[in-house]
Amino acid sequence: MYFHKQELQFKATPDKPDAVYARKLQEVLGGQYGEISVALQYQFQAWNMHIPGKYRDMVFGIGAEEMGHVEMLATMIAQLLEKSPLGITEDALQDDPTVAAIVGGTDVQHAIVAGAGARPVDSNGNPWQGSYITASGNLLADFTANENAEMQGRVQAARLYHMTDDHGVRDLLSFLIARDTMHQNMWATAAAELREQGVEGFPVPSNFPQSKEHTESSYQYLNFSDGKEAGDGPWASGPSFDGKGEYSYHDGPTSSVPMPPPTHPDVRFYGTTELPNVVEKTAGLVQDKLNKE
Repeated sequence: MYFHKQELQFKATPDKPDAVYARKLQEVLGGQYGEISVALQYQFQAWNMHIPGKYRDMVFGIGAEEMGHVEMLATMIAQLLEKSPLGITEDALQDDPTVAAIVGGTDVQHAIVAGAGARPVDSNGNPWQGSYITASGNLLADFTANENAEMQGRVQAARLYHMTDDHGVRDLLSFLIARDTMHQNMWATAAAELREQGVEGFPVPSNFPQSKEHTESSYQYLNFSDGKEAGDGPWASGPSFDGKGEYSYHDGPTSSVPMPPPTHPDVRFYGTTELPNVVEKTAGLVQDKLNKE
């Protein structure tokens, strides 16, 4: 059950309108690592979680908070667009403030589609996609993905902070960056606890028997680049991170097999093969007569 309270978690009032910056701010609203993504990612993870208790409660709680962040950003974007001009003049480039603003980098659909409001898109106007969401049902995999989402979101918000001198916008970004700090720490803490308590571990999924994988390759660093210094890293020698193996370094692959011969699908896929065209045409007619669909 959801209940909407018409309050914001933090103030979202700019000093002045700025349609160009409104477009930039769309990235942390509707981009791959924007607030829409993390809000729905956490909700789906909670809905799909197979165990009750503190982890599920935490994920639901952060997901609900992130919905509030969506609202704050949408509110800020709408206010940044509040004074956007309609720009009906004869001289489309020199005298039209709308066209001049567009040339300067505004999102025309903020005006045409949303009526001077926010949209579920990134800073280039690409629609938000459900494919941005990670919700695998494996808590260690998901919490690690959440760490990355918060890290990427904090990087973008920090960059946006330096793209404006508007104190109101900076105040909001400062708050969102602080919450990203907390959420990064929460996901890292939760992931560490999963490992410490043996709920999950590396490699993920930890309950898949490693005896069933090609164990000879499990801890080999295979260098497929002409760069040589990667072999100096701790991933190329010594105990593995999961404590279950020993890293080894190799220039290139340690195994290879001949390439299998080209495939020959049903001739009615009409792919070009080395067989004569007349042969394939005849084979297709025969298959049609035998009703081999």
